[in-house]
Amino acid sequence: MSLETLSFSRLSPAQISEYRLRGFTLVSGMFAPDEIDLLRKSAREDNDLDKRSFGRADGEGGKVRLSLWNHPGEGIYGMFARCERVVRSMELLLEGEVYHYHSKMIMKDAKVGGAWAWHQDYGYWYQNACLFPLMSSLFIAVDPCTRENGCLQVIDGSHECGRIDHILTGDQAGADPERVAEILKYLPLTHVEMKPGDGLFFHGNLLHRSDQNRSENPRWSMICCYNAARNNPYRESHHPRYTPLAVVADARIREVGIKRFADDPSQVDWLEDKKDQSARALAKP
Repeated sequence: MSLETLSFSRLSPAQISEYRLRGFTLVSGMFAPDEIDLLRKSAREDNDLDKRSFGRADGEGGKVRLSLWNHPGEGIYGMFARCERVVRSMELLLEGEVYHYHSKMIMKDAKVGGAWAWHQDYGYWYQNACLFPLMSSLFIAVDPCTRENGCLQVIDGSHECGRIDHILTGDQAGADPERVAEILKYLPLTHVEMKPGDGLFFHGNLLHRSDQNRSENPRWSMICCYNAARNNPYRESHHPRYTPLAVVADARIREVGIKRFADDPSQVDWLEDKKDQSARALAKP
């Protein structure tokens, strides 16, 4: 296995400015091919990840499969979420200390992977007693993300619209469709096509969605979500309140990934489907 040296260590001032303006910034080659190969192989062969997965009906006849965990752990998933290049970049975006809010593996399998409705992550997380949208996510492409297999779509600059009311669509919380339709008259829609190892940082209020995967190719991705330490939720929910994050050196991705067969590749605090109330809270009268 060849070990490639990356030039990326944290977001540049230009990338931070783009994030502030557009609500997202795409980092090409954020993770080296051998690093993302370790993540892909670990995920594909992780029986626990598969066993812990659950579905979310998309309201269009499809279903999205995902596994979700709160605390990053000591396995390869945790090394991605805790490595310096990710955490230091998040600290720049959220302007201070951050903690791991949760991570998830989105498994859009070939031919059957469902869609995600237009939504804002903070549209979910607002229900969890987070007072401010000082929250951000990193979308890591495990497989190629193309229009054909349901890549992420974003509304450029929509994070400036503030939090939009969300309603239940299938098993998912979707943003008010009338308001989204009006926003699309003013702001452009961008299809974010990505190569394995690319990373997309995006704001908690950025409107985003994805189509069903009708292609022959899987579209798996890992999404690591962070909250500002100063935005500690005022009550308990199914996602954690402030928990100090132990940052690790970037080299730990390879070190832990290479020995994955000797240890549990996940070592995470799985969140069971019945405990995930982000969308279900919106169904209450």
